Amino acid sequence: MKIFVDTADVTEIRDLASAGLLDGVTTNPSLIMKAGRPMKEVIAEICAVVDGPVSAEVIATDAAGMLAEAAVLTAIAKNVVIKLPLTWDGLKACKALTGKGVKTNVTLCFNANQALLAAKAGATYISPFVGRLDDIGLDGMELIQEIRAIYDNYDELTTQVLAASIRTPNHVKLAALAGADCATIPPATIKSLLSHPLTDKGIDAFMKDWAKTGQSIL
Repeated sequence: MKIFVDTADVTEIRDLASAGLLDGVTTNPSLIMKAGRPMKEVIAEICAVVDGPVSAEVIATDAAGMLAEAAVLTAIAKNVVIKLPLTWDGLKACKALTGKGVKTNVTLCFNANQALLAAKAGATYISPFVGRLDDIGLDGMELIQEIRAIYDNYDELTTQVLAASIRTPNHVKLAALAGADCATIPPATIKSLLSHPLTDKGIDAFMKDWAKTGQSIL
């Protein structure tokens, strides 16, 4: 499963990229707001750090406006992916952009029928929101399983399942088990995937034993 980071914090992105952990980046208007910098400047900087896909979201709500904004965003760098809302106009824009060879990420997916339509429109990625479904008492991971099953039924559907609204390490594990192609994960959650008390305990024991030898490798 490919790992994308869900942030517009370039410092965090550089740190994760230096460890070879990143396959891509996703951003949205809320993350750009938190960055406190001009959107085009942030996207350009991220694209310079990461070779993989970088999702930049349109703000327009009509198809013509989305296409106009997409033209500006794709001019920033070759690895920009246009993020579109799962609306009727979003699907129209998705179809038009796909026809031009532009990669797209259709976001705010909350059921399998929406995912089917996005795939029919030619979306490169579909972003089902796992955590937000959990928030309202549904099983967000069940949606990942349903989409995976539907896409696997039809060879002509090539859209990649990008599990989004990931909140916990368990979400990451379950997304991978369900066959998600990618997951976009907050930086803190990515780093927490490393954590296990037995790993910490083992390192502590090794360090104590090494200190008793009085040796130095250097």
